[in-house]
Amino acid sequence: MNAIRSPEWSVPYDRALLEPRPKEVTGVAASAIGPLRILVAHGQDIIHCGVRALLQGHRGCEICGEARTGWEALSEAEKLTPDIAILNLTIPRLNGLEVAKRIRKASPQTEILMVSTHLADELIPALFAAGVRGYVLQTDSDRDLVSAIEALAHHMPFYTARAMAKLLMLNGNRGNQGQLSSRERDVLGLITRGNRNSQAAAVLGISENTVAAHRTNIMCKLQLSSIADLVRYAIRNQIIEA
Repeated sequence: MNAIRSPEWSVPYDRALLEPRPKEVTGVAASAIGPLRILVAHGQDIIHCGVRALLQGHRGCEICGEARTGWEALSEAEKLTPDIAILNLTIPRLNGLEVAKRIRKASPQTEILMVSTHLADELIPALFAAGVRGYVLQTDSDRDLVSAIEALAHHMPFYTARAMAKLLMLNGNRGNQGQLSSRERDVLGLITRGNRNSQAAAVLGISENTVAAHRTNIMCKLQLSSIADLVRYAIRNQIIEA
């Protein structure tokens, strides 16, 4: 796997969390019970075939289903309950955002990776609110797709550098970096003590999606890119003890 390409807006997950694998093999970390089961839903045949070919070349991935319309994607997700669903934002007959919302309700454990032809500025907050934890541009999919899958396999978010920068601009966080709310400090304390999003949600009495949203906001505000960075910040600011 190539090094993260942007030091300022690098991928928000800790590479140390990935399972070790032989250097001569390129792949993603499979789950404890087998390979990652991935649903691919894209309306364009050429792109659909390209995504399939890219995934088939990586160990640890299994394409368990395919769809070419939004309704087909929803039906397959309900039937197969995949680990990850790769959706095209503009998939025909029920757009990607609506499909994502319905999949999150029908199969809460399924992580969603949204692929978009263009950076949809106005839709980024809506995608995050819908529980979409992965977002890549179609033009960068050959470079970002597998990295995004690796992140989502560990229930960590992956957003392109451009999407993360746009989220900051839309949320007006550039002038408020480092100013965490009390709830964000609570979430930060829990996740830097080793709790998963689901565990933090149970402690705080909020949804797992809300924890994920807070986690993203924390990383945006602090301009940090990994769990290790968050732990160091939490120790320095006496949120947790070393």
